[in-house]
Amino acid sequence: MRQYSITRVLGLPEYKIEEILSESESAIHLRVVAYKRKPFICSACGCEHDGVDHDRVEVVAEDRRLIGRRVYLHVMKRRRRCPKDGRMRVEAVAWLKPLARVTDRFAEDVYRLTAIATNVEAGWYLGLDDEKVYRIDRERLEGLFKERLEPPPAVVNMSVDEVSWLKYYRYVTNVIDVDLRKVIWNGRGRKAEVLDKYYRGIGKNNCGKIESVALDGARTYISSTENNATNALIVYDKFHVVQRLNSTVDAVRKIELNKARKEERGDLVEMMGCKQRFVLLKNKSKLTEKQSEHLNQLCAVNEPIYKAMLLKESFLEVYTKPDEDSAKECLNAWITQAAASGIKIFHELAEKFKTKAQYILNWFRKRISSAISEGINNKIKRLKRMAYGYRDVGYFLLKIHQHCGLLNPRLSQ
Repeated sequence: MRQYSITRVLGLPEYKIEEILSESESAIHLRVVAYKRKPFICSACGCEHDGVDHDRVEVVAEDRRLIGRRVYLHVMKRRRRCPKDGRMRVEAVAWLKPLARVTDRFAEDVYRLTAIATNVEAGWYLGLDDEKVYRIDRERLEGLFKERLEPPPAVVNMSVDEVSWLKYYRYVTNVIDVDLRKVIWNGRGRKAEVLDKYYRGIGKNNCGKIESVALDGARTYISSTENNATNALIVYDKFHVVQRLNSTVDAVRKIELNKARKEERGDLVEMMGCKQRFVLLKNKSKLTEKQSEHLNQLCAVNEPIYKAMLLKESFLEVYTKPDEDSAKECLNAWITQAAASGIKIFHELAEKFKTKAQYILNWFRKRISSAISEGINNKIKRLKRMAYGYRDVGYFLLKIHQHCGLLNPRLSQ
């Protein structure tokens, strides 16, 4: 009666509990056998084979916990000779992972747990070592990847951005569906050839249906998109444009700070130190009264920073224009002004914006943003910090899909 009750609770298709081998406060071991004759499915080729059993072997697999106890199933499997390769093969059991020595539902628990915790924490909770958690999780993610992401999902509005996975400029490229706000594809590197793989994966027909692509201005991504998604509107994302502008202003601050240090101008060094850089980068309308006073004092005593701030504010006026034509006029005037400013770094920025002017202006045609990409990048950086980095880039790409993409277990609820 007790075995029957446990059989009902476990709910193993076509199998029953034959014997309770041992039990303690922490674990219970159960022998499991098939309760009716069923076809022999070869674990190697997946085909049904007729014939006589050679022998039986016992395989131990861990299942979900039962009333706080770890459950180990001792499964009796038949062995027969496979006619395709002539070797002895065990039968496949639908609810049992072939080589992982765990049930499918236990692997599902590992996958769901590693979506909210590190492998170390998941292993501690489940009583597994880190390597076993890694193997189970990776196998589960690879299966889901083949099921949901091969071929890659097509998209209408997309964003492309890169994030580092290892120091020394090791990057991965992420393609985000702006409408779904999820990562739908990623690949190692940030060259044009990497993004080409995504476009080839979805095919020419789906490439022609892409309406807009938000980018960070990288030439590699632009050239790949122009060659493949010929109908797409390429938008140099406003967030990245302003970010590039702010980094140029900060570069001017650093140059002037170094000059002040060489000239031993302690008052200027204090005004332009690291703690004060946010005053230059912050939107002027959001400055506090104290910050505005500090900025006015700095601009009064340092001409390059004064010019840099004027150029920053005048460029931001481009995005306040009501239409593309007026924005184009404002942008061209700014490029001329920056080129004539006498600040080398702003002259270089003006040249870059000149070559990408149309991509900047495309924002007025389609106000798509890759801000979601930056939010996802923050999640990815958090994921990387939690794991103290990833040596296996393939696993890292899968974990991005698990935490930020279509392999997230919350989507299957």
